[in-house]
Amino acid sequence: MRITNDIRYIGVNDHKVDLFEGQYKVKNGISYNSYVILDEKTAVMDTVDANFGQAWLNNLKEVMGDRTPDYLVIHHMEPDHSANIANFMELYPDTTVVSSAKAFAMMKQFFGTDFADHQMVIKEGSTLELGEHTLHFVAAPMVHWPEVMVSYDSKDKVLFSADGFGKFGALDVDEEWADEARRYFIGIVGKYGAPVQTLLKKAATLDIRMICPLHGPVLSENLGYYLNLYDTWSSYRPELEGIVIAYASVYGNTKKAASCLAEELSNRGADVKLYDLARCDMSEAVADAFRYSKLVLGSLTYNGEIFPPVRNFIHKLTERNYQNRTVAFIENGTWAPTATRIMKKMLEDSKNLTLLDAGIHIKSAMNETNMEELDALADELTK
Repeated sequence: MRITNDIRYIGVNDHKVDLFEGQYKVKNGISYNSYVILDEKTAVMDTVDANFGQAWLNNLKEVMGDRTPDYLVIHHMEPDHSANIANFMELYPDTTVVSSAKAFAMMKQFFGTDFADHQMVIKEGSTLELGEHTLHFVAAPMVHWPEVMVSYDSKDKVLFSADGFGKFGALDVDEEWADEARRYFIGIVGKYGAPVQTLLKKAATLDIRMICPLHGPVLSENLGYYLNLYDTWSSYRPELEGIVIAYASVYGNTKKAASCLAEELSNRGADVKLYDLARCDMSEAVADAFRYSKLVLGSLTYNGEIFPPVRNFIHKLTERNYQNRTVAFIENGTWAPTATRIMKKMLEDSKNLTLLDAGIHIKSAMNETNMEELDALADELTK
């Protein structure tokens, strides 16, 4: 695939993977992206996952022809991008490996060698001259590993953004960008909003015409749309006014309350998403909790605690710095209800949360009082 006159795509699509990073369902697969810059000197930009080494090397040979690479640039050492460094160096032993000091330390750990005789250690402000193309390196620590660098090609005005601006989904599947990019960002990079904000400030000083991430499509039109979404996600601001109701239920009584509340909110014109946390794709529920402005958590009391799927969900939110939202609660307990108190405690270290006093407090099954509570909560959430 031709990206520009001198930049070629040599990545691969993975439709075999069932869980990305062992936890995220990827129904449309994922891409592992790699690029080549063809100039007086040639630079290969990252490798791919271990399962696709030969396909990637075949793509590389097809683009390179009789030429041999001068540089292998490694922006990020996560194995889905770095696994084929050693295989590449066996095939092209005279290539110079270009990466950060921390990345070379990781290479030693992964491969037993840091390619000491073929190293070029780069840092913030370093450049690499290829001929007409010059790569300018920008440090991006914790986006989302500490060794990460991104690079900017000042000729074609291309940002090689490592995991930034990536998304789930293989490149041979046509799908809307934002949903799977949001799920990718919140799930994988979401904890590191502050480092992403720092990188966005650096990127704002560059004239970027194209973004080449390590997952997902190359972005070349309407870049403001993608940059604005990244700014929203990394500053933990809601994208939309609306309400996520996330619950788990054993015998259906908590489910009934959550479903009735969703219906009342919809009748009032609210945008509502309802998730059964014991059955849904948890990463989708987490992504929507960050997408929308309000959240209702529903849990029964279980062994003096809250139901495990709800605990897991709240942990995933707080781990990713959930903040700047309004939260309400539905609890159910037959003899010693404690769910609301425990859910509030789990959120006590989160910033800028408004925890509503209005809520639904069920004792075993819904009654008239609970319906009044539900009506009051629906009013409060739709003010």
